[in-house]
Amino acid sequence: MNQQLNILLIGQGGRESALAWKILGSPRIGTLYTAPGYYPGAIQATGLALDDFEAVAEFVERHAIDITLVGPTEYMMSGLVDYLLEQDMTVIGPPSGTAVLETSKEQAKDFMTENIIPTPRCMSVTQDTVAEGLAFMDSRRPPYVLKADGLSRGCGVWLIDNLADAKDMLADMLDGRFGEASETVLIEDFVEGRECSVFAALDGENYLMLTPAQDYKRLFNGNRGPNTAGMGAYSPVGWADPAFLEKVERRIVIPTVNALRERGELYRGFLYLGIKNDGGEPVLLEYNVRLGDPEAQVILPRMESDILDLLEAMAEGTLGDYKTVWSPQTCVGVVVAGAGYPSGPMQTEAVDGLEEAEATGCLVFPDDLTKDATGRIVTSGGRVVTLVGVGGNLATAAATAFEGAERIRLDNKHFRTDIGTPESD
Repeated sequence: MNQQLNILLIGQGGRESALAWKILGSPRIGTLYTAPGYYPGAIQATGLALDDFEAVAEFVERHAIDITLVGPTEYMMSGLVDYLLEQDMTVIGPPSGTAVLETSKEQAKDFMTENIIPTPRCMSVTQDTVAEGLAFMDSRRPPYVLKADGLSRGCGVWLIDNLADAKDMLADMLDGRFGEASETVLIEDFVEGRECSVFAALDGENYLMLTPAQDYKRLFNGNRGPNTAGMGAYSPVGWADPAFLEKVERRIVIPTVNALRERGELYRGFLYLGIKNDGGEPVLLEYNVRLGDPEAQVILPRMESDILDLLEAMAEGTLGDYKTVWSPQTCVGVVVAGAGYPSGPMQTEAVDGLEEAEATGCLVFPDDLTKDATGRIVTSGGRVVTLVGVGGNLATAAATAFEGAERIRLDNKHFRTDIGTPESD
């Protein structure tokens, strides 16, 4: 593992910013190409249409790409990964048949149940089974958990205390609140306890546990307000001790990897597991078939190992012989969001202060920022940037992240001020 590698990184969010930063820091990087996002030090594949699979494959061949790293799930579900694999090209990211573990919560639940993986009891409801769904809800205790079956940009999960309000939300979701994503809705039992994000790398045969993170999905301080795609995160997670993580590995990760292997689909990629600590016992809430966002922004800076060595081991099926080294330092990431997030309407706004934020000592990971015709950096109003503080403890790292967030300038910006603090638990 010592030759230079050319990498094509697909995606343009905060996760991809962190991946680009980590890849560019490797002594083994030849050239990093990115599409559609741009990151300083990388070459943007301008004009490369990611829905034109033949064009992507031609780009990979022409630029001698060693590994194509797919960040967002949408490009896995589109069939891009499948096509590149059919051309015998090396891809980090699962094919579409496996990506349904994230894109369909109903199919993911079926997979968990079939493989005896601990997960909360639930019921799938459609317009044709509303009466049964309402009766099931009557039999449960609050809070009521409603989940859109499909992808809805992190906003399709609702936690509602009042039964009448929960029934109204069920009707609203089935009536198209999230389009096709909520044509089926899962009503799930609520599980008490703390939640963390656990990650593993897979190479088709073997797996490697990565360091976990704790993220914050609710919009407002104190874990209030609607769910989002993530308002911040930190790592390491002190309460997720080795004994608890060993249970996660034995009861959830290993059965998952074994079942995927038995299905015969090549899964070379990252696996996210949303885990609840139910009285010391792990319960799986959901899968994602990628690194998390904003979790990637706080775990990658703690990775002392060379990420290209890891990606190469995943690509070559040699994870069984690979070890990662993690810094004991703490990382706290704070997401700055624009007006209208998470429900919209989104607004295009100018963003300033990125360099000032970096000057505070933060790592700055932009999220889908572009330049307009005048050269200004602008956002469409969703998540704008993740500011990551690094320190010897949560308080120190969080203070740096908050200072960086204060430096970001845009109209009606919003960020939580309790990420990584005792008040957030």
